[in-house]
Amino acid sequence: MSATSHLDRIPSESTSHSDQSLTTSIPPLLGASLAQLTQWVQQQGQPAYRGRQLHSWIYQKGARSLKEISVLPKQWREAVADVSLGRSSLHYRLEAADGTVKYLLRLADDQIIETVGIPTAKRLTVCVSSQVGCPMACDFCATGKGGFTRNLAHHEIVDQVLTVQEDFGQRVSNVVFMGMGEPLLNLDAVVRAVKSINQDVGIGMRSLTISTVGVPHRIRQLAEHQLQATFAISLHASNQKLREQLIPSAKHYSLKALLADCREYVQLTNRRVTFEYILLAGLNDLPEHALELAKHLRGFQSHVNLIPYNPISEVDYQRPSSQRIQAFVDALKQHNIAVSVRRSRGLEKDAACGQLRSSLGV
Repeated sequence: MSATSHLDRIPSESTSHSDQSLTTSIPPLLGASLAQLTQWVQQQGQPAYRGRQLHSWIYQKGARSLKEISVLPKQWREAVADVSLGRSSLHYRLEAADGTVKYLLRLADDQIIETVGIPTAKRLTVCVSSQVGCPMACDFCATGKGGFTRNLAHHEIVDQVLTVQEDFGQRVSNVVFMGMGEPLLNLDAVVRAVKSINQDVGIGMRSLTISTVGVPHRIRQLAEHQLQATFAISLHASNQKLREQLIPSAKHYSLKALLADCREYVQLTNRRVTFEYILLAGLNDLPEHALELAKHLRGFQSHVNLIPYNPISEVDYQRPSSQRIQAFVDALKQHNIAVSVRRSRGLEKDAACGQLRSSLGV
């Protein structure tokens, strides 16, 4: 019998022993929990402690294949050599002057995704993708211009965090689901990835942020998982007409309905909602827009994160002046709306918010 013909699938946490049928292959080991890895090694006739060794080498030491895990018996390593850990390969790496690094990663099926490592004095943040491309087609975003290919598996999301951590040689402190794709359209994989990043990689749940443009019925589904991660809505407009101009999917999900779902999210989780708002000069950054936004959020357990527009080649939107940005901030503060301005990182290397695409873009 060949090494791969007797390998059981990685069981889910809820899978009973009687359901663990033999298959000819198993999914990548990355993304599996300690309990799952322990169960798998025991199915292979190995002692339970091998599961902890395997878990450590995958998540802490960054192993890319079973062959390099030297603490495992050589004969067994050779027997299971075809079992994939699910790591991507580096297709391209681009570093900006501010230290931000954009990675193009090649997946097992040769699809290319982007992830970004953003260092500061105290943090290393990873901006991860949840899909290859994006079906939402937001007018100001480079990712949406390239269309949609497929969802990412949860191990392909976790891999991005490990890739950045290894390249920087330091622990990742924060992860934001703000890269390519709409996370709520890949909710199951995103939730599994969030749990693995938290429990296996060891990043605090409240240091993780899931950002969505809004998908009907999915916000409640996310709330029911009670993840305690930060939840962010890409709002980008203060009224329905303007939101439909910028975000095509808004035609099927009104601003009123979206805000109602966000209020329900707060009730179900007791967690505030962050509203991301890209400022486009002369389009959505006027005083009347700030007033409209303030009226929507009055009494809301929320925070507004203003994002000055990061240019892409396909459209001619402009970045507001610093004076216009400050005026918008002041207007929100006058109405007691919590607000901050996100500093753009990696702007000149197309690594900033809204600039990601599955090619070099050159």
